[in-house]
Amino acid sequence: MQYNPIENALQNTERHASRLVAVISSLDGVVVALSGGVDSAVVAKAAKLALGDKAMAVTADSPSVPRSDIDHASRLAKELNLPHRIISTNEFQDPNYLKNGGDRCYFCKSELYSVIERKLPELGMKYICSGANKDDLGDYRPGLQAAKEHGIRHPLQEAGLGKEEVRAIAKLWGLEVWNKPASPCLSSRIAPGLEVTQDRTRRVEKAEIYIKDLGFEVCRVRLHHGELARLELPAKDLPEFLQRVSFQEVAKKFKELGFLFVSLDMEGMKSGGLNSLVPLEIMKKYKTAESNRGEE
Repeated sequence: MQYNPIENALQNTERHASRLVAVISSLDGVVVALSGGVDSAVVAKAAKLALGDKAMAVTADSPSVPRSDIDHASRLAKELNLPHRIISTNEFQDPNYLKNGGDRCYFCKSELYSVIERKLPELGMKYICSGANKDDLGDYRPGLQAAKEHGIRHPLQEAGLGKEEVRAIAKLWGLEVWNKPASPCLSSRIAPGLEVTQDRTRRVEKAEIYIKDLGFEVCRVRLHHGELARLELPAKDLPEFLQRVSFQEVAKKFKELGFLFVSLDMEGMKSGGLNSLVPLEIMKKYKTAESNRGEE
């Protein structure tokens, strides 16, 4: 029989999807923390397939969450016919979160999971599932420590699925977000050591919307000390940006939003673009077990 790479890839994706559904089938009632991104969307779809009415989704609403992500989550839940609640979280009332010492995500996820936990009896569910995937292991992830402390299940990790497999499953299932760019919380744009405020997250969100409206859907606006906005774009998009966009207009818009200085990162966008500023002791504290094994 002649080898068909397309058919083989499809069969692999179907096996991955079946394995994910089987993982969730062993759980008696789940609440999926639905962010609006592809990972949690795939978990939500799998939960619906595995458990039917014993699955639902919850989305956090706070000043750190882009409005577009909440809209995506709401549309996804409707598309999946999945009961969905938007809940308010109060991490902006936590001084440990606001001081942004490099472990901000730990306090954010602790707040999220605590709020959901308190609602489990009311919702009639037993487990909370996240969208963390296998590739999140071996990285600096304070949120995974919070998840461990709250007994959160990570079906994608349990099924051994990374980012590539998750997107393939999302495409197989026809989820509209299958190719949606990653969208970390707005507070992740603020340099460690610089206080997180609602004003700063609001200005970052508006600046990114402005850049996206110029035709650059994937971007990050990083805020540094001195109200310096550092714009990151994928390296492949830099030539077009340099040729087509008026620097004067971009600088004018950013300054109208309250930034004092505007720069363009010539290395291109990279995940965890501010992690190099996290204190070493914090970085070591929140490295995952898999990352520690990789250093041995």
